[in-house]
Amino acid sequence: MKNFARKIAASLIAVTALSTIIWSCSKDESASGNETIGANQQRLQVYLTDDPGLFDQVFIDIRSVEVLVDTCGDNDNDDNRWGKNDRCWWDDGRFDRKDTCKVWDTLGIRAGIYDILSFRNGVDTLFANGVVPKGTIKKIRITIGNNNSLVKDSITYPLKSLTGETKLIVNVRHDEWEEYSPDQLRLWLDFDVSRSIIEVRRGTFILKPYILVWTPKVTGTLSGKVTPSDAFPVVTVWNTADTLYALPTKRGDFKIRGLKEGTYSLFVNAGNGYKDTTLTGIEVKRNKETKVPAISLPK
Repeated sequence: MKNFARKIAASLIAVTALSTIIWSCSKDESASGNETIGANQQRLQVYLTDDPGLFDQVFIDIRSVEVLVDTCGDNDNDDNRWGKNDRCWWDDGRFDRKDTCKVWDTLGIRAGIYDILSFRNGVDTLFANGVVPKGTIKKIRITIGNNNSLVKDSITYPLKSLTGETKLIVNVRHDEWEEYSPDQLRLWLDFDVSRSIIEVRRGTFILKPYILVWTPKVTGTLSGKVTPSDAFPVVTVWNTADTLYALPTKRGDFKIRGLKEGTYSLFVNAGNGYKDTTLTGIEVKRNKETKVPAISLPK
């Protein structure tokens, strides 16, 4: 963990401000969400955030977002059979079977190239938004184009999937959506960069998305401050179930969201002659923000 964290720090210390998101907008691809909710309809909002990885920037070409709605309202929990690694996969056509109850509907997005690493330390963006038939939300389907790339140590590399333009299926359970007002649901997709990009050989990278699904209502947030900035700290939060990372801002602030309720440890990996620091026994509660005491790293 320590070596991996140092690699993250070495790769990303130059990234101190949010990178530009490149939009390719049109009237038909808007995430503004001005549609009126009619009878037998519901509004969905999908937010995009990021768990950082050891790259300067990661650009993902996102073309469209669709949702599978069961208009018969079947909430039979079939998807409880998913294993840990079944959350998302490339679409191979298995979900095109005829079913009069289940329909794919398109959400409005600003199609274009997203710098995924822009969305960290509590930053997110309204990624997709739209009014769809009322029913049980089963899946999200994201079309990813072939204009993907990453920047590592100031060098740009192409980022390829195995099949070019692809459709990624993300499993969601209906109860994972947060109903923030009547007939209006939302959730967050966390694009875990460190698990989504595979270096198959030196300078050759493959995209294999690993996406976490969460909402503030059922998960917790951990935040704090680490100084000084010239220690180039990398924050790791972990327990037996998961591990997440954060890169503090210039002022030292960091925030990690989407944590399941439980007890965590926090490790600050420091450089430039400063000493590492570990905190243990941090309790994270659902729908709460836990703030750890400010950490001043000694030399």
